[in-house]
Amino acid sequence: MPFVATCDLFDTFKDSARFLQPGLRDFGAVTRFSGTVVTVKCVDDNSRVKELLATPGAGKVLVVDGAGSLRCALMGDMIAASAVKNGWAGVVIWGCVRDVAELQKLDLGIKALASMPRASTRRDQGLVDVPVELPGALVNPGDALFADEDGVVLLTAEQAASLK
Repeated sequence: MPFVATCDLFDTFKDSARFLQPGLRDFGAVTRFSGTVVTVKCVDDNSRVKELLATPGAGKVLVVDGAGSLRCALMGDMIAASAVKNGWAGVVIWGCVRDVAELQKLDLGIKALASMPRASTRRDQGLVDVPVELPGALVNPGDALFADEDGVVLLTAEQAASLK
């Protein structure tokens, strides 16, 4: 999916474009990315995040609803390196990451709330490909996500197809 600047998307779609509330920070070497959304809903358990990012990403973006938890990181350098190796375009985490110095070197878009050195405990929990409610927008599997320095914008697949 070709990248389009988030401000341009708002100029085109006006109020029908969805957006996440401000607060996410850039952690990866890539600050402008786009792709079809895959979702994970998990709190303090990155089992599904690790599993998904170890599969072929084909330019998709993983959106993780970590419930805004600041208790532990849901992704670190090893899982992020797996995402790069498997062709994911980006990861958006409503929660924390860790290994920030290493994440900054990776060719991956990474947006998250904060950094936290504590790793999550894997308990084999989490839901995949379910709608997730992040501050500002409902995010559905299959949505088109566009992220840049101005924020994160979501379009339906139909809206994204009209960009071509």
